Amino acid sequence: MNVKLAPKSGFCFGVKRAVDEAIEASNSFNKRIYTLGPLIHNNSVVNYLIENDIHPIELKDINELNTGDVIIIRSHGVPKAVIEELDNKKFNIINATCPFVSNIHKIVNKYYNLGYGIVIVGDSNHPEVIGINGWCENNAIISSGGENLDSIPKKICIVAQTTEKKESWEKVLNIVTKKAEEVISFNTICTATAERQRQADELSKQVDVMVVIGGRQSSNTTKLYEICKRNCKNTIYVENSGEIPEEIINSKKIKKIGVTAGASTPDWIIKEAILKMSDEKNLEMNEQLAYMEEYDKRVAVGDVVKGTIITINEKQAFLNIGYKADGLLPLEEVSKDPSVNLNDLYKVSDEINVKVISRRNEDGYVVLSKIEIERQEAYEALKQAFENKSLVEVEVREVVKGGVLAFYKNVRIFIPASHLELYHIEDLNKFVGENLEVSIIEYNQIKRTTKIVGSRRSILKVEQKKVQDSTWEKLEEGQIVKGEVRRLTDFGAFLNIDGVDGLLHVSEISWGRVSKPADVLKINDIVEVCVLTVDKEKRKLSLSLKKLVENPWENVETKYPIESVVLGKVVRFCDFGVFIELEPGVDALAHISQISHKRINKPSEVLEIGEMVKAKILDVNKETKKIGLSIKEVNEI
Repeated sequence: MNVKLAPKSGFCFGVKRAVDEAIEASNSFNKRIYTLGPLIHNNSVVNYLIENDIHPIELKDINELNTGDVIIIRSHGVPKAVIEELDNKKFNIINATCPFVSNIHKIVNKYYNLGYGIVIVGDSNHPEVIGINGWCENNAIISSGGENLDSIPKKICIVAQTTEKKESWEKVLNIVTKKAEEVISFNTICTATAERQRQADELSKQVDVMVVIGGRQSSNTTKLYEICKRNCKNTIYVENSGEIPEEIINSKKIKKIGVTAGASTPDWIIKEAILKMSDEKNLEMNEQLAYMEEYDKRVAVGDVVKGTIITINEKQAFLNIGYKADGLLPLEEVSKDPSVNLNDLYKVSDEINVKVISRRNEDGYVVLSKIEIERQEAYEALKQAFENKSLVEVEVREVVKGGVLAFYKNVRIFIPASHLELYHIEDLNKFVGENLEVSIIEYNQIKRTTKIVGSRRSILKVEQKKVQDSTWEKLEEGQIVKGEVRRLTDFGAFLNIDGVDGLLHVSEISWGRVSKPADVLKINDIVEVCVLTVDKEKRKLSLSLKKLVENPWENVETKYPIESVVLGKVVRFCDFGVFIELEPGVDALAHISQISHKRINKPSEVLEIGEMVKAKILDVNKETKKIGLSIKEVNEI
């Protein structure tokens, strides 16, 4: 006899979480624990819990409890007023409400307070629906098949019992959409429930007998039975293996038996049923038992697992990772950008690899990370880049002491300031937000940390050499080129000419006297210069600024005729006279005897540096670059 188990069978995440929390509470408090109503709709499990001193009580009986007694809210959840009542009585409350159900409570409460009428698709007598209704002051319209929808408000928010059938949801939603003016819908049917129903539907079409295992009061098990019965007339509903008829077990005509189980059915009951119906010779090799053992696998922090997305919203995704608890993948473990929407990245049924970073959070989920997978891959890529001397692109995010921090897929890389450029950078903040191509010059794993250092300088050097080689090929004496002032010294200025440094000597800046280059030029100035000499072998380049200006001595006789009166500036004194600048590059001498009609010992007795004075031109010699002046000829000093 071939027995096949539907993959999604037995405890759902919410139910298992509630049972686990109850057992944990019993071990922690070491006293009687109470559950508000049967923790789950399965008598075998309820009896098992009673054996562990975990007892169900009704709401009306809570007055018999004492302050500080431990009371567990079951996975179905309860109305808001019940939680407030338990709080007021100062019980020690463990809220084991299924997170999916808690989410419905939040939705209903929010939209009810915003003025929306609430429609719940489900069974009005089911404790989950009663609990949901309690979050909108028990004013919800409840419908499972289209009833109670004759009169509905204009604005409607519609949700579903987590174990409701999909066709019921679609039927009620269709009616509400036609009648209301504004409809906000949340399909809150648990994806695990929907998948369980789908698998049961498919399996029941392939077998001779279908066995549905679960508590008689279990809503989701009842729905499984109804679905299977439509496809397989020989469908039976049992609570445990003891209720399976002997005629099925001993039948020679039955070749295939399908098994599914409700969300409140523990593994041991399913296993007993499979063992009872299986061929005894093959008990140890039964593939369904092997499947269940696999489904019972354990996970550890650091494990990389493959998961299938079963539900998703903009901030988090829930994954089936082949473990009793589903996995939670929060947005912050996918992207560091809070504006990212997970719905834009993934969709339901996508399979992705993730890393386990917590075996259980406060809601019982296994917490997963995509970032940690990418981080691990990034470390490997950076190690390969270091070993192969290849380049990677990084994003600079922060200036720190001595350099900047850059990131490669969320892995931190330090870039020293000296490795950012080929020259000194005063303000490193200009690199923040920039994407740079770098080489990895250090990859050092020390104990549990990894130090990674990047450099841009080596890349820039290669690029610079290419540019320089091209520039040296083009440079010729006599060329007029543009250069950027990069450095100033007392003897000259260094200009960058298309990647090549050239010296503009102080004597080549002007025909006039220049004490120091900084008096005429500033860093970053762009100036046009003439190429004086080019030594391509030694790679030396000399430049001239004054070559672009006419030599003021060229036509000096024409510009300064003898006997003419000229206005000039006193620029320096000497023992034998004073030098007067007629124009930049042309200084004339007034001998001390030609300064004043009076006898003077030195020029500074009657003149000041920078003073403008008139003088007569006595003689002009272009060859010796000398001009003689007389101040006293035009002044009565």
